[in-house]
Amino acid sequence: MQGISRRLSVAPMMDWTDRHARYFLRLLAPRTWLYTEMVTTGAVLRSGDPARWLAFDPAERPLVLQLGGSEPEALAQAAAIGRDFGYDEINLNVGCPSDRVQNGRFGACLMAEPALVAACVEAMGASGLPITVKTRLGIDDQDSFDFLLRLVDQVAAAGCRSFVVHARKAWLSGLSPKENRELPPLDHARVHRLKAARPALEIIVNGGIATPGEVVSQLAAVDGVMVGRAAYQNPYALIALEAAAFGPIANPPSRHAIARTFLPYVERQRAMGTPLAAMTRHILGLFNGQPGARIFRRHLSETAHRAAAGPEVIEAALRMVPDHSLAAPCAA
Repeated sequence: MQGISRRLSVAPMMDWTDRHARYFLRLLAPRTWLYTEMVTTGAVLRSGDPARWLAFDPAERPLVLQLGGSEPEALAQAAAIGRDFGYDEINLNVGCPSDRVQNGRFGACLMAEPALVAACVEAMGASGLPITVKTRLGIDDQDSFDFLLRLVDQVAAAGCRSFVVHARKAWLSGLSPKENRELPPLDHARVHRLKAARPALEIIVNGGIATPGEVVSQLAAVDGVMVGRAAYQNPYALIALEAAAFGPIANPPSRHAIARTFLPYVERQRAMGTPLAAMTRHILGLFNGQPGARIFRRHLSETAHRAAAGPEVIEAALRMVPDHSLAAPCAA
């Protein structure tokens, strides 16, 4: 994976970017970096079944394992296991503000402990994989540019050369995780300022970026763009977002073609006992904004949960939607 650009990536999203979602998104965006959901060190080290959390299809690569934790030794062990599973990179979560994560002393609350973050990064580096950090602009009233710069400098000195910065601060109390994604104001300019201040570091901006034009604009100031819910909820938009980051491809696949390419994977997973609904929930937004989108979603939602349901459910849903095979990619 050396030399593959991180100009575009899809954010780690709890309950959303599981292995089935990532396989599907890879069909739409072959040049984009994908991330796992955050996986805690406890799940990796103490569950007795790390494959439950870490297994993936090779087609998902380049793929980043995002870990949550605050104990350097445990993170080092989890990173080594991730390496053995075949991940291309390990990312440390220093941005999640949820109460559950704070109770485990990791996520955004770690921004207040840069020395500990640096120790974690240094320990994880023993895996031999690149170690990156995903963080916020700040926490609570600790949200100055100098606060962010001190964190980045201390962690960079420990070996991290790439930072994903969600361009909002986090409130550690008083806001839900959803509110923390929406209410603190976006400040992309501060991320741009960080890149200008530390040009040798790779700086990737995250937060509120949803259109090809916004991707192009951001890439004029930083090294990469991470998109989140906009790409998941309207997955076909990824084709246009990736074209903005890397340049267009000839004859992009239609929505129907993407869905049909997904069918062999669905069939393999069903043969291994994976419920159909575990996969179809990730493709509900494929026809967003298109004629027939509602009936496509409804058919999948009403039938995919049945015990015997298989790929034929997706095929039936596709027959309910006009096939505009020559349609241009959605611009989000």
